[in-house]
Amino acid sequence: MAVKLGVPKETAAGECRVALVPAVAAQLMAKGLEVRMQPGAGAGAFFADGDYHDVRMVEEPADLYREADVLLRVQPPTPEEIDLLGPETAVLGFLDPLGDPDRVARLRDRGVTAFAMELVPRIARAQSMDALSSQASIAGYKAALLAADLAPRFFPMLTTAAGTVRPAKVLVLGAGVAGLQAIATAHRLGASVFAYDVRPETREQAASLGATFLDLDVSGSAEGGYARELTDEEKRKEQELLGEQIAGMDVVITTAAVPGRPAPVLVREAEVTAMRPGSVIVDLAAETGGNCECTVLDETVRHEGVMIHGPRNVPGKLPVHASEMYARNLANFLDLLVDGGHWGPDWEDEVVAKTVLTRNGEIVPDAVRERVEGGAS
Repeated sequence: MAVKLGVPKETAAGECRVALVPAVAAQLMAKGLEVRMQPGAGAGAFFADGDYHDVRMVEEPADLYREADVLLRVQPPTPEEIDLLGPETAVLGFLDPLGDPDRVARLRDRGVTAFAMELVPRIARAQSMDALSSQASIAGYKAALLAADLAPRFFPMLTTAAGTVRPAKVLVLGAGVAGLQAIATAHRLGASVFAYDVRPETREQAASLGATFLDLDVSGSAEGGYARELTDEEKRKEQELLGEQIAGMDVVITTAAVPGRPAPVLVREAEVTAMRPGSVIVDLAAETGGNCECTVLDETVRHEGVMIHGPRNVPGKLPVHASEMYARNLANFLDLLVDGGHWGPDWEDEVVAKTVLTRNGEIVPDAVRERVEGGAS
């Protein structure tokens, strides 16, 4: 029988994205898959039910979960939603594997086959499935716009009859996907852009987008293109040198993250105090504790005249393109799971093997299993 995809309406507060957009739904059905959706699932991203031609709408979530072979989601399911899943169901979406051991244990205990999009390996063949990168690029773009909106000064240099306005100085901390997009956007807006990352290999990428890279002689590169946690001595050196740079900036955009750990603190309260009144900090790591000591999630706070903005779910603020990009990521991954419309994953495939979170009542990734079992002991 053809694989039945189920797309529920997201229940997380403020989530406007949808896991499947009309164009991608049509492509999947053309490959022989069946699609079922909850009415209104695409409304937050401005996709009406009528846009999903030939998609069957299922009113009750319990019926949708029961009928689906593969459930496509944006946000992780709640405990109540997991309880609607049967052992024959697969789930594909963001599942926060290292951040919520209880959820992973519940998926395991239900016998669900779960694929966490956070675990897609960062290899060339999987780039089209890399949902973390697609959503991070949106977050970086939006962060620069949020900063420009909050700043009480122009970003570009302007020469007027009333005199010349100097460009704003913008520092982007973290030159991953989000940071690079923030650099590019701030540069296009005309700001004088600076960048810093503990991974020296990001220097050329930052420079190619118009940023001056700050060399603090601290290296924290790790496997897979991520940053490792710095030693106490490295943190002390980094904070001392970085603090001197932060004080002279008009805007700081922070994007640094360490998978499975709280966000590293890069901007301490003392450094915020040293910034000029009217300066702005946009902290993209607010959901994992923040890169700034003064960050408050979901709020814009003032400290000594400096505005610190801690947004939640920044990709969700651009739900149309965020949904389109995410849906394509899911569709590309589904190509590895479905053959001719029928379920047939190649469990030896590197991308499939590294992305599967739970299967046959077991937690597959060693790091996640150790985190769950450590929390249960």
